[in-house]
Amino acid sequence: MSDQKRVSTPDDDVLAAAAKKASARGLPPVERWNPPFCGDLDMRIAADGTWFYLGTPIGRPALVKLFSSILKREGDAYFLVTPVEKVGIKVDDAPFVAVDFDREGGRLVFQTQVGDRVPAGPDHPIRVTRDSATEEPRPYILVRRNLEALIDRKSFYRLVELGSPGTGPNAGWYGVESAGVFFRIAPLDF
Repeated sequence: MSDQKRVSTPDDDVLAAAAKKASARGLPPVERWNPPFCGDLDMRIAADGTWFYLGTPIGRPALVKLFSSILKREGDAYFLVTPVEKVGIKVDDAPFVAVDFDREGGRLVFQTQVGDRVPAGPDHPIRVTRDSATEEPRPYILVRRNLEALIDRKSFYRLVELGSPGTGPNAGWYGVESAGVFFRIAPLDF
């Protein structure tokens, strides 16, 4: 967002109040809001899911959850939006981290660091990318509105333990199934 100029000084207290009001009845419809861009806020979500404001970790989980409810992604850019204000923030990797999951019937239900519960399946796919230099896997699950969670290492290892070789169109792949969908983790010849 370095190419976007600061138009005005967004106020984090105003954003928090608007987010609280908007999310009183569940997740606000940020996908329908297109307020004017008001500038970048010195807020960052680190790769481990820690939210920072002015370089300091936000220590109040309720405030982080509140801000996460008004998070919107447009292309590769992330914003906090209310019906009247839109401010840019930085996200190092994914805005959420899937910190655990449970098997519930034939579904794997993930939980994020901000309390979202997401069942992996057709509406919430799992994808695994690989670092081009280290070949280290980077697993993600779609949480909501084109916002993903990085699946933490311990949860990914548990997924691998639950996995199996695919069949049919997934032959040659190792993966895991949830809600009737096979999610590819790695080629069998990796």
